[in-house]
Amino acid sequence: MAIGARGGEARGVLAHADRGTQYTSYDYLEFCADSHVRASVGRTGICYDNSVAESLWASLKRECIKGQRFATRAKARRAILRWINWYNTERIHTTLDGQPPVKYE
Repeated sequence: MAIGARGGEARGVLAHADRGTQYTSYDYLEFCADSHVRASVGRTGICYDNSVAESLWASLKRECIKGQRFATRAKARRAILRWINWYNTERIHTTLDGQPPVKYE
């Protein structure tokens, strides 16, 4: 989505994740290199490395998923994608000078 939102140009994008095998695999790292995305994983045992990502997931769960019962996986996916779009384009972020990420960037 980050690559698509930038018209195929992802230079400068940082993809941060936990140390899961899908994020440390050769195929993923090769995709990142080919796409000019900087791959990043948290250090073992250092919870602060993932605090921003964990905050995003907590917000998603609290603001979009909590208390919902989705009839299908497709409906859940649409709700989550709608929320992510809102989060990136409209939701105010205090760490970004009171702007949504798209405007800040």
